[in-house]
Amino acid sequence: MQDPIASNAPLEDSGPDTRRFLRETGVAAEVAAIVEPVLEDLGFRLVRVKVQGGGATADKIVQLMAERPDGSITVDDCETISKQVSPVLDVADPVSGAYRLEVSSPGIDRPLVRPSDFEDWSGHEAKIELTEAVGGRRKFKGMLEGFEDGEVRIEADTGEHGIQHLGLPVHLISDARLVLTDELIREALARAKKRHSDRPGDGAELDEDDLED
Repeated sequence: MQDPIASNAPLEDSGPDTRRFLRETGVAAEVAAIVEPVLEDLGFRLVRVKVQGGGATADKIVQLMAERPDGSITVDDCETISKQVSPVLDVADPVSGAYRLEVSSPGIDRPLVRPSDFEDWSGHEAKIELTEAVGGRRKFKGMLEGFEDGEVRIEADTGEHGIQHLGLPVHLISDARLVLTDELIREALARAKKRHSDRPGDGAELDEDDLED
């Protein structure tokens, strides 16, 4: 399995933007480079690629997490992406041997891969891991306070020094994701309902699957 890692250089400070700062390695990086332009042409954004498995008794799994710019994605969207991406991957052939392609939403406790994600989910709890220690720590858990001057702002319990408001350099982040809480679930539901009501001509009722948008 290839996990995203931080890019080697800091982002230029232009305020929170939609560029991914977490980049995959190995085969997952090859897949990401191939599928990202396809997703963009379809109106979606790549969140993350993972390549898992491939043991003696199982095919590899290529997992794509994607979303629309507003954070939504439907089952039909996932099917569309799969149909468009599969032949492109077959031609480029970055994955050796048999594999199964899975396309999904980022989920409620989603990975945070863009500076804008930390602004969008400010006020919610997150876990962040760094490639290098800051203040003697590489792992942080706390309340997001946005993104500023190339740093993720977070209110975190640092143990010995208590609760502190910290700035974590984005180029040092190796993994970041939201923590599943009741507040996060309520917010995700509220956003899904709003997107649903904003869709022109859509009179269908919101169902549980819309939470995965």
